[in-house]
Amino acid sequence: MMPRRTLIAVLTATAALGVCGCGTTPAPGGLRVVAAENFWGSIARQLAGSTARVSSIIVSPATDPHSYEPTPADARVMAGARLAIVNGIGYDAWASRLLSASPLAGRRILNVGSLLGIGQGGNPHQWYSPVVVGEAARAITADLVRLVPARRTYLQARLRWFQTRALARYDGLIATIRARFSGTPVGYSESIFAPLGHALGLRLKTPPSFARAVAEGSEVSAADLLTVERQASRREIRVWIFNSQNATPEVTHVNALARAAGVPVATVTETLSPASDSFQQWQVSELEGLLRALERGTKR
Repeated sequence: MMPRRTLIAVLTATAALGVCGCGTTPAPGGLRVVAAENFWGSIARQLAGSTARVSSIIVSPATDPHSYEPTPADARVMAGARLAIVNGIGYDAWASRLLSASPLAGRRILNVGSLLGIGQGGNPHQWYSPVVVGEAARAITADLVRLVPARRTYLQARLRWFQTRALARYDGLIATIRARFSGTPVGYSESIFAPLGHALGLRLKTPPSFARAVAEGSEVSAADLLTVERQASRREIRVWIFNSQNATPEVTHVNALARAAGVPVATVTETLSPASDSFQQWQVSELEGLLRALERGTKR
């Protein structure tokens, strides 16, 4: 949660921008698109091509989007967005506050949670769902077409390229893992992995309350921790997957138990890592690591 004085300062800055009209003109070279997080920003950049200048607020792998505190510079960037993309589902409420403080006539706002009909309390990590990636890509293209209808043909061609070419390796790895390892029991440190795990057909053994507590930074129950410890130390799971950007003491402890028991460990991250990767490069790297871990853990 942002300190009250910081929030007031940021919202005051964005309100001033809205009054004076500063930053509301599309940037030279195309429409201005701003994504709260770089996983959606990467997808938008590829879909927009030469139609827009796309920037993201959160780009550093060391930044926790859950607790991010926007700066006045972030407010200025968001104020100029003709298309703003936010994750929603309680993940980046700060972004919606910045947009509300700097209204702009004709602005399109894509809230992924609203697109999916998932509200507060749902799993916000939906960019790890291949189905949602497809839905979001179509929605981004639709918004770009509404803003720049003269470029409809170009934008629709970009969407087809993204779906069939850019995501080819990503889709192929998902199909391979699902075909070879569906039903394989795995453990995972937090809810970020759940959408992908379900899409891959893996059997998620970790108590959802453990994964949710780690993701939300709340206290893990003793019963849940005992369950996860037992699953790792007794090899009731074939692979343990953890978010390397959120290695809490409990997660670090389970990592050590898994390695000591010979359970392969795979990693995921919350945002692009490295930040220079595209969405699909990032996801392919993680899927390749998971595939190797599954092969070792099942000896297949």
